Amino acid sequence: MFVRTLALPLLVLAATPALAQEQQTPPPADTGGDFAIVGAGAGILPDYEGSDDYRWSPVPAAIGRVSGFNFQLLGNRLSVDLIPDGGGTGLDFQAGPIGVVNFNRSSIDSIDDPRVKALGELDTSIELGGYVGVGKTGVITSDYDRLSVSLSYRTDVSGVSDAGILTPSVSYMTPLSRKALVTLFASAERAENGQMDTYFGVTPGQSLASGLAAYDPDGGWKSWTLGLGTAISLTGDLTHGLQLVGGATYRKLTGDAADSPIVRDAGDSNQWMGVVGLAFSF
Repeated sequence: MFVRTLALPLLVLAATPALAQEQQTPPPADTGGDFAIVGAGAGILPDYEGSDDYRWSPVPAAIGRVSGFNFQLLGNRLSVDLIPDGGGTGLDFQAGPIGVVNFNRSSIDSIDDPRVKALGELDTSIELGGYVGVGKTGVITSDYDRLSVSLSYRTDVSGVSDAGILTPSVSYMTPLSRKALVTLFASAERAENGQMDTYFGVTPGQSLASGLAAYDPDGGWKSWTLGLGTAISLTGDLTHGLQLVGGATYRKLTGDAADSPIVRDAGDSNQWMGVVGLAFSF
């Protein structure tokens, strides 16, 4: 569940393959050609959504453009932009499919809290949907910074929750030089009733097994997230070669999600996540 958020520092490398250089060297134009960025990192994240125990997890990512179509594999999330991107400045409209593999509470061996373990293991959920968005290059600091907004919806198709999540998000990337950039991002999640019941509800039977109070949440806004990411070139520049990437996010669970005994009594509504890794551009 959290791997997608942790992979966002790798996403900033794909904001534009044409990054600002030192002033004495004109930056290359983004001609809309093919490119790829692959990376992997180590992330620290809660045992489950709402936990106050943390663990390390690998975070893979692959981002690129093929024949004008952008793709992103960010941890447990895959998306493809079906509107061809010709490169350059101006508006970039985006729309396409997304798929998420939700591992939340799918392995009780990775959960430390005995009360949450006693709730039982959930099946891994396959969530499919789509997104729309728009990005603008050349906004505030230079011709190469980028502001993007998007709205996505995905729903479980594997029979785990049979419900969906709506996610609005916004991100801003600015290069500091040809060798470094930073990004800021924010998002929120609105979950349908089945999602809330599955991941934050406690049935009477589970209450007897775990000692947590029985709880029947309603759907609604369940969280908001703020994050910061950075990338620094180690060889060459950010358009090719090896980069060090890192970032951190803060997620706040809200509404019925925050009031769940799984969070209020066994965990924490304040969720911190971090990642550090390497990426290679070519």
